[in-house]
Amino acid sequence: MMENKRVAIVTGGGSGLGLAIAQKFVQSGITTIIVGRNVEKLNSAKELLGNLCFAKPLDINHLKTIPTFVSSVLEQFGKIDILVNNAGINLKKEFTEVTDQDFQNILTTNVTAVFALSREVVKHMLKRKIGCIINISSMAAQYGLPKVIAYTASKTAIDGMTRAMAVELSPKGIRVNAIAPGFIYSAMTEKALNSDPERKAKVFGRTPMGYMGQPEDIGNAALYLASDAAKYVTGVVLPVDGGNSIGF
Repeated sequence: MMENKRVAIVTGGGSGLGLAIAQKFVQSGITTIIVGRNVEKLNSAKELLGNLCFAKPLDINHLKTIPTFVSSVLEQFGKIDILVNNAGINLKKEFTEVTDQDFQNILTTNVTAVFALSREVVKHMLKRKIGCIINISSMAAQYGLPKVIAYTASKTAIDGMTRAMAVELSPKGIRVNAIAPGFIYSAMTEKALNSDPERKAKVFGRTPMGYMGQPEDIGNAALYLASDAAKYVTGVVLPVDGGNSIGF
């Protein structure tokens, strides 16, 4: 299949890692639909990415709207080759202060919505016996991080779901993998680390490469996993973290 014929959906594609992934896809000639709640963000990302990028607003928390959304993409583009489940939310709170609703909100966005969107896209991919799904995991699923209990639970669920999906769907032509980003540069991360020297020392102390990654490092990993270069790769959670997950 020609590279430039492929169609991808990237959730949370208006900024951050999602935008970096969408950028790499577009540069490789993949028609890329960026999805998110913030229409302004989506539109400015679309302007940046050009003609191969299409912006479609969707709040993935409204689970009932997901089947209609997938149908509308199929009507407009004819198929979906790649799905990147990048949209996610985090919450930093002391364990005992996290309410049931706080916990549930994170699970809905980071797990249930990922499942629901994947399920609808897979129904289509099964008909064509081809497809690639990439989930975004986190270092929080590799080791314990304090004050992010709901986020950690959600990302650990993503790792398990990635493996279960891969085993069930790979015989039918659909590869499923995940990327586990380490500490990736953003204005927000830099500000957070600079305001907390102890945490900054800890982060770099256990990152063998000694510096933060760039969003494009995650984009490159996604492009690899979505490409024919990775046609025999399924069910992996790929750390892109400068060695952080194995660092001491």
